[in-house]
Amino acid sequence: MLRLRPARAVVLCLAVLPLTGCLFHSRKVERQVSTAPLRSATQQELVDAINVQAAKIHTLQATLDIDTSVGDMNKGQITDYKEIRGYVLAEKPALLRLIGLMPIVRNRAFDMVSDGKEFKLWLPAKNRFVFGREDEPTQNPALPLASLRPKMFYDALLIRKIDPENEIAVLEDSYETVLDSRRHRVEQPDYEIVVVRREKKGWFLSRKVVFSRVDLQPHRQLIYDEQGNLVTDVHYGDYKDFGGVSFPTQTEIERPREGYDITLNIVKLELNKTLAPDQFELQQPAGAEVVHLGQPATSAQMPNGSDPK
Repeated sequence: MLRLRPARAVVLCLAVLPLTGCLFHSRKVERQVSTAPLRSATQQELVDAINVQAAKIHTLQATLDIDTSVGDMNKGQITDYKEIRGYVLAEKPALLRLIGLMPIVRNRAFDMVSDGKEFKLWLPAKNRFVFGREDEPTQNPALPLASLRPKMFYDALLIRKIDPENEIAVLEDSYETVLDSRRHRVEQPDYEIVVVRREKKGWFLSRKVVFSRVDLQPHRQLIYDEQGNLVTDVHYGDYKDFGGVSFPTQTEIERPREGYDITLNIVKLELNKTLAPDQFELQQPAGAEVVHLGQPATSAQMPNGSDPK
């Protein structure tokens, strides 16, 4: 076999290239950047914006239109659930209740409550009552909506303040892809507040809050678990004023692991209205199949571990 020394091989390649110009072709690629006027802010100003907004809201009561998509885009299997009317109640530090009604007939599709650690979920169509810890995984991956957790909605709707004792926030200048006035995809500078949190196992990437440079409002929030996996990707849009509080009327929640996407469109919103404790109570319906996450399902098991009477 004929072998060329490296030096001779380079000389041969240089000699052949002029005769074979089609082997390589370079072209100029222009980066499409947004021409929208941009605003500037410091890291501290953005952190203060998050904390001031969080301090303004103590309770939330809203009427929603809920659109849900479930499935895998790569497999071409997507199921859409449209026009579900919803009602949400939230009270800090962690209480949330969300009720969904089926289209047209307005029968209850689901009812869920949480205190931030434990949750209960009632699915009337399946006559199933689910309860357990918020961080307990679903027992049936084939049913993505069975993995709905109230805390997911709470964290999406109410961006938490940055805790100086357990969290560190740093600023990153980055870019996001947006649509310009002609519906062309362009890149636009943004600000990202990266929040690193300390738990028992150490420090981890907790979330990123992305601010648009056009209006300096949070337009996206990415939430991670302690292993660094993205668990929730939230997009915010159409901010409106509610009694001196600027709040997004559209919140899109993507759950990449479970394969579903939920969009909450606010129809009516009341902030800081007094809520009664019993508004966050959900009792187990008689005769329901009870699923205690981490334990086998049974129709006789009660949420407190006792037998029904």
